[in-house]
Amino acid sequence: MTVTAIIAEDEQLFRDALVEMLRDEWPELTVIEACEDGGAALEAIGEHQPDFAFLDIRMPGLTGLEVAAAMAEASPKTQIVFVTAYNQYAIDAFDKGAVDYLLKPIVRERLVATIERLKSRMNTGNPDAEAMAALIRQLGISLPKKADYPPLVWLTASSGKETRLIMIDDVAYFQSDNKYTVVMTAQGESLVRTPLRELLDKLDPVHFKQIHRATIVNMKAISSITRDDTGRGIVKLKNRPETLTVSLTFMPVFKNM
Repeated sequence: MTVTAIIAEDEQLFRDALVEMLRDEWPELTVIEACEDGGAALEAIGEHQPDFAFLDIRMPGLTGLEVAAAMAEASPKTQIVFVTAYNQYAIDAFDKGAVDYLLKPIVRERLVATIERLKSRMNTGNPDAEAMAALIRQLGISLPKKADYPPLVWLTASSGKETRLIMIDDVAYFQSDNKYTVVMTAQGESLVRTPLRELLDKLDPVHFKQIHRATIVNMKAISSITRDDTGRGIVKLKNRPETLTVSLTFMPVFKNM
């Protein structure tokens, strides 16, 4: 029987180490994707419906907790293993919940014990959604908070040989493009070197929402959204002719619109 997993870990050293140890200790497990941020992980989980998801709790953009909360709808059968460095804050919560955890740096013996527990859960049905929701709430309260910086107001971006000063409110959307991030305004596109996942942490979460692993949209720039036959969203913009696709797993962003 094929057993599958998605890994979400923003630190490459830990991500590669976890993939390698899983390959050694659980040869029957196929790691479908090893993602560096929560948005990419959520899309991969929604697409592949893996048996297991190893989620780093603290990541840029969507955290592991936010991905886990969204998974109740996107992939309800997937069992979760949280990966955390916050030993003193989380152990009590994990020990009371129906979910496993790994502490960073990951110790091989602990991973082996976790694998045995995961194997025993494979035929127990869907995870307890209520228990998971309660655990996510408790972890959200107990874990250290991110530094509370004011959201980004403006940025500098390059367009050819020109450097532009762009007010954040004028941005229609950001889109990942290899090593750069495209900043799209009514006047055209510019480029910044800041990765999309880092930008998400600096933007006002009320107005800027991730709608795809590669796209963040300014909600103020949207004129309408419709669903296509697959359930994905199609966003029309006020001051741009192109449309944007909302991945199925990110459609709950528009639930109350």
